[in-house]
Amino acid sequence: MSDRSLPVGRVLRSSTASFTIGTKTLATDVPRFGGFVKVAAPDGCDIIGLIYDVVIDDDLFARQLIGADVGEEYIADQRQNRQVPIEISVLVVGHVCDGKMHHYLPPQPPISLDQIMTCSRDEIIRFTDEFTYFRTVLDAKEARSDELLAASLRHAAEARESTGRDFLVQAGRELSRLLAFDAVRLEGLLRRIKP
Repeated sequence: MSDRSLPVGRVLRSSTASFTIGTKTLATDVPRFGGFVKVAAPDGCDIIGLIYDVVIDDDLFARQLIGADVGEEYIADQRQNRQVPIEISVLVVGHVCDGKMHHYLPPQPPISLDQIMTCSRDEIIRFTDEFTYFRTVLDAKEARSDELLAASLRHAAEARESTGRDFLVQAGRELSRLLAFDAVRLEGLLRRIKP
């Protein structure tokens, strides 16, 4: 996990609750399911989101390469110079305005072609100091919400390094409160974040 922000791609389409990024290649750390990303909104705020899906569609050239006996350099070139962008879907979980974290939807979505960046380690720690965003993720219909929340918690624990286990215990307590009447779902989530 990086101490600084890294570019991910650019906005293809967006709404207040989610957006889709287009990128040409997959870097080793980006994107990661449950990873925290950010984008500047038109009002000057930074929108914070979680990566919940990555779709790699084929293109005509890739189809031709499947059956051909080509060298690795051709495959590497195709991966680096894709004609069809890789699409990354992001669930919006909050925003930052004037240095203050808000764990609810922003007033405006990002605009097409805005640059998406990963959140730095410090930004992830700061955003996940509060668990208010849990409800947004748990209620998300478009994402595999339990898997997404568990992955985001593992990323947040990784950002905290030595205190990651304590963070996961606190997160588990909050999940127990939120899902007190859904023991099966709670058990599944707790198993996924077990330190």
